[in-house]
Amino acid sequence: MIEFNRYAVGNVIKCIRTKKKLSQEVVSGFAGIARSHLAMIESGAKQANFETIWKIANALEVSPHEIVFLIEKEVESMELKKAE
Repeated sequence: MIEFNRYAVGNVIKCIRTKKKLSQEVVSGFAGIARSHLAMIESGAKQANFETIWKIANALEVSPHEIVFLIEKEVESMELKKAE
């Protein structure tokens, strides 16, 4: 079973955003959330609910299930590093 990890969520969102060369201002504007909210999600300081992840996914032009899949992979990677 994969445990929820808000840091993994933030890492994935930030990675997608930076690969697409988009600023927090642009993504948060398209998602309809405050830039500071997105920054807190990316840093792991704030936990995003699924509605917010959905909005961010749309702003990043990826499907929500792609983000969830990448979060699962990130959590697994983090758990492996922790176990070493």
